[in-house]
Amino acid sequence: MKKLCLILALSLSAPAAWAAEQLSLAEISGYLNGMKTARATFTQINDDGSLSTGKLYLHRPGRMRFEYDGDGGGTVVAGAGAVRVHDPKSNQPPETFPLRRTPLSIILAKRVNLDQANMVMGHGFDGTSTVVRAQDPEHPDYGSLELMFTGEPVELRKWVVHDGAGGKTTVILGALETGMRLPSTLFSSGAGGTSP
Repeated sequence: MKKLCLILALSLSAPAAWAAEQLSLAEISGYLNGMKTARATFTQINDDGSLSTGKLYLHRPGRMRFEYDGDGGGTVVAGAGAVRVHDPKSNQPPETFPLRRTPLSIILAKRVNLDQANMVMGHGFDGTSTVVRAQDPEHPDYGSLELMFTGEPVELRKWVVHDGAGGKTTVILGALETGMRLPSTLFSSGAGGTSP
């Protein structure tokens, strides 16, 4: 009897997991192309195992902002084709490098097309989430981006940046809100500090 109750409980509690299926690359590309603005809290697992938390703002194409919690948490801002790392603890100007040299350029592109030749290195399903690993097919040396999505409705849950030097940074997203107005000042070249 206990076994029967357990089977019934499992079948009632997990129909969504049983019904979940791998998302196609076209579905994922369509979802990313349809996302114009988004914001979420995030937890970041750094390459050395340390944790950071903060808020993420996204304005496709080409703009993203990571705002880290805590005194002197800093920001990372992508906009105008560049990524700027603002460290308030440093006396140096922000470190700047081209966005196209980072794996994040894949999801910030004007038009995401994961069906593009040699872009996707892996596409699988772990039972609840679809995982896609992609790279810039013209510059695989820039690293790759592993994206995790759930379905019904499609939602981006996590990504892992594998940089060209072998480092790995994981970003786990909280509830993703989409479709809001975000001020352009969040993504401007001098946009250090906290959001307005």
